[in-house]
Amino acid sequence: MLRNMRKAGQTVVGKIIATIFFGAIIVSFAIWGIGDIFRATPASTVAEVGSTTISVEQVREAYTEELQRLGRQFRTVISPEQARAFGLDQQVINNLVTEAVMAEKAKEMGLSVSDELVAGSIVNNPAFKGADGQFNRALFDQALRNVNLSEAGFVQEQRASMLRLHLAEALAGDVTVPMAAKEALHRYASERRSASYLLLTPELAGDIPAPTAEQLQSFFNERKSDFRAPEYRSVSVLALDAASLARPETISEADARQRYEQQKARYGTPERRTIQQITFPSQAEAEAAAAKIKGGTAFEALAAERNISPQDLELGTFTKAEMLDQAVAEAAFGLEQGAVSAPIAGRFGPVLVRVTQVQPEAVRPFEDVAADLRREIAVERAQGQIEKIHDEIEDLRAGAKPLADIAREKGLTLIQVPAVDANGLDKAGSPVNLPEKDAVVKAAFASDIGVDNEALRTATGYVWYDVTGIEPSREKTLDEVREQVGAQWRQDQVAQRLSERARGLAERLEKGEAVEAVAQEAGVSVKNAADLSRNAAKDDLAVEAVNRIFAVPVGKAGHAASGEGRAVFKVTAATVPPLVTTTQQAQNTETQLRNAYGDDLISQYIAQVRQELEVTINQQALRRATGSES
Repeated sequence: MLRNMRKAGQTVVGKIIATIFFGAIIVSFAIWGIGDIFRATPASTVAEVGSTTISVEQVREAYTEELQRLGRQFRTVISPEQARAFGLDQQVINNLVTEAVMAEKAKEMGLSVSDELVAGSIVNNPAFKGADGQFNRALFDQALRNVNLSEAGFVQEQRASMLRLHLAEALAGDVTVPMAAKEALHRYASERRSASYLLLTPELAGDIPAPTAEQLQSFFNERKSDFRAPEYRSVSVLALDAASLARPETISEADARQRYEQQKARYGTPERRTIQQITFPSQAEAEAAAAKIKGGTAFEALAAERNISPQDLELGTFTKAEMLDQAVAEAAFGLEQGAVSAPIAGRFGPVLVRVTQVQPEAVRPFEDVAADLRREIAVERAQGQIEKIHDEIEDLRAGAKPLADIAREKGLTLIQVPAVDANGLDKAGSPVNLPEKDAVVKAAFASDIGVDNEALRTATGYVWYDVTGIEPSREKTLDEVREQVGAQWRQDQVAQRLSERARGLAERLEKGEAVEAVAQEAGVSVKNAADLSRNAAKDDLAVEAVNRIFAVPVGKAGHAASGEGRAVFKVTAATVPPLVTTTQQAQNTETQLRNAYGDDLISQYIAQVRQELEVTINQQALRRATGSES
């Protein structure tokens, strides 16, 4: 058939028919199947900054790198929805635009960085230096492979980064901090206040009648969201670490006893002895001295004959392991208290030693700690198996094997949580018991049922998790939360009454009435608070009340919530120590202000240059680059 079509195509009529036929096919595809023939290709540029363009691929790489960095930081997988909620796409494009703005301005100003300066920054980078402190080419190459960069690409990025840094330093590298700013920050941080106050407790609100059905329903309708049931998820979790792999029952008694002897000090106090020592220049003299001891000569008398003072005679009190000379240690710890040794060939010559005091060991017996020792040894031995078993589990996961089956096959414990909310609480409001709970819960709420999730890397191993069920968030009925609603209604009533009463008492203080008189009428005692500092609670004044005291001028009154009650106060004094600019704290404050001013200057400069360069951003291309197209 194809041969006949080829022959027909050689004739004039055949060529005309073929042209019409294939033209019709092309038009039909264009209309029905491949309309993109007549449509423009998707934009490859996300942003234009002067003559610099930022491509879709650049944004995609920067976005992916930031996603991975956040994932490593939070030890979980950041979902596209979470990334959009964080505004990650806008952060990434703004960072790239800022870099392009600085590069454009540097180019306009004719700035450049020499090859020697770039090379020096690379050679002197601590990340590329070996143990000898010299530049290590292998480390440099490895670092480039890790970030998937060529040497030329890295040099180009380094040059651009240094150029931006030089421009930033020129803009804000030597900012002078005004004295007024330093004094204002000093006042804010170091001001101390005193106040007289009285505390209105919930009991002073009086009797609160029970709400009517209509009041309770109305209160509930206004605050339904406060009583909403959160979304719950059921999860299965499998943890792999040395503790889960350890098999203490496989550790022999001999191994456990050996560890016990090596680490006896962990289980109590070892034997200690107080030892005296006389050193001799020769073995013969040591033997002669030993003979005198046997003949009845006292050890102290022998020391006196050799002009050894009582202080020099004392060697000290030691455990056996603490003694420097093990030959002397063996002899000393084999003597009875008060006994003198035979001549010992010590490291520093022949010696005679006497034990003057023995402090017996007080160590827990092996039988008491055997289980702990076996567990400890088993965990150490299991540590080396983690990566091997991780790979085996990953192979089983790739074969779609459920976590429950994997747990049984590997002898691991599968943890099944029937319900957990985004805060790690069960339906009773109690914390669930999960390994790496925060990371697992966060990852589970970023996943879905049936998703093959990557294992979370932990400090000691790995954690796999599967979402097995989702119970959506819902509004509860009044009958479900009637008790909680009633308690909340009463709290609101108490707060309103106390606030009204506190307002009246504060107005009386403002008019000049004495604090004592106002307190006596209110039926409470006057309290005084001194040395109050911002953002710090003191005594029964909560942070909110203390900060309100700092918002009121000296001599004025006010009121604020404090715990379950309300504080009514009058500010009596405010003091600020003089600013001493030579202290370390003052220098730290100046550095903090200088950095803040510098950041503001650079931000304003970049904003101005962005206007001059008429920066444009293609939001559709940005969504395509970050995978957030609907």
